[in-house]
Amino acid sequence: MGKIKAFFRNKWVGFTLAALLYTLWFVVWTGNLWLLLGLPVIYDLYVSRLFYRYVWSRNRRMCERSKTYKAVYEWVNAIVFATVVATLVHIFVFQMYVIPTSSMEKSLLVGDYLYVSKVTYGPQMPNTPLSFPFVHHTMPFSETRKSYSEAIKWPYHRLKGLRRIARNDVVVFNFPAGDTVLLENQAVTYYDVLRGYEESFGAAEGRKRLAEKYTVASRPVDKRENYIKRCVALPGDSLEVRDGQVYVNGTAQEPIPGVQYTYLVQTSEPFTQYAIDNLGVTEYSGNGSSYYMALTAEAAEKVRALKNVISIRRYVYTPNDDVFPQWGEARWSQDNYGPVWIPARGATVRLTTENLPLYRRIIEAYEGHTLKVADDGTILIDGMPAAEYTFAMDYYWMMGDNRHNSADSRFWGFVPEDHIVGKASFVWLSLDASKRFPANIRWERIFKKVR
Repeated sequence: MGKIKAFFRNKWVGFTLAALLYTLWFVVWTGNLWLLLGLPVIYDLYVSRLFYRYVWSRNRRMCERSKTYKAVYEWVNAIVFATVVATLVHIFVFQMYVIPTSSMEKSLLVGDYLYVSKVTYGPQMPNTPLSFPFVHHTMPFSETRKSYSEAIKWPYHRLKGLRRIARNDVVVFNFPAGDTVLLENQAVTYYDVLRGYEESFGAAEGRKRLAEKYTVASRPVDKRENYIKRCVALPGDSLEVRDGQVYVNGTAQEPIPGVQYTYLVQTSEPFTQYAIDNLGVTEYSGNGSSYYMALTAEAAEKVRALKNVISIRRYVYTPNDDVFPQWGEARWSQDNYGPVWIPARGATVRLTTENLPLYRRIIEAYEGHTLKVADDGTILIDGMPAAEYTFAMDYYWMMGDNRHNSADSRFWGFVPEDHIVGKASFVWLSLDASKRFPANIRWERIFKKVR
């Protein structure tokens, strides 16, 4: 036993094991050779100990002389260590996410705190590694000051994960339309506001007026807002929505218990608040005889069975120009959409002026090409005529389970693979904002698996 202990206490054995583990995890897994610069640090830690002699030993002497210095040193050391560990865990293992809106009800509720696994699909290396810790994109107590520096920008690189995204996975991702934001009003989508200005004042004047009113800023992929939706279609799939029902490759999506739609309910007398609470309805509006209610299929049947209900029918949107790709004319709606093909890496699509609106943002914003349409209808990519286009990334189609109250791919299109953050695994805490502690804790949802 003594020989085994002596073996592992040997400085060269310790250095070899630590260097091997570091190389396999940080260098090989990440594919970043620059991280080999960390090996001299490990060598010094185990073998040469130069840093220890000139810094750590000095700190030890200072700690012996001053209790104040010792206390400060220990606190700083602990904070730095905790920050480094937490940052590494956040990048490579998991992150926490809280449901801010009702776009996923009843599958997920506002106030659900989720464990989001980055290992499942593979963690993504940060695009902007220089950033203030534990802050996403804006400094605390500021609406406009960035929390990151773009002095160093890394290209997209995803580490190997346990598996690929599957249909109906609940996925956290960076908001695709969040590349440009209005710093003074980040609750709205820049492109929606821009379309309104251009419709009112024309393209050039609209952009000018928008820039005069707001500070317009761009954000790298990893600093865009995080969204959570259900992946309903994968790269290479063909998707269509008919009367609210999702069809993928001609097959209806498997039933999801939490999916809900807006129903129009006619009553002979008003609902009591007790009745509404008993039905589990959280989103509704009405005047006493007519209500709009967000209901699951099961809840709709319960409402239909009530004595004061005259009729109940699901609301169906008519064609409108709010949905992607905003053709300029009303073709599709939230309930009747497509068909649309989901681009896959390496796949080639023939480009026409008819289908170009579907893929234009991919070509320009996500894959970094210039695109113009000549007066004669010729499509130019990077200045060269292009009759077809080959995609460089996989893309996904995301939809909320609260189908009539969800900002999802129906409004802003495809989600690129470099925007994927991780898989929502389980609820570790759930709080009801309408109640006080401890009644606000939804005990039945704690450690509930996300399905």
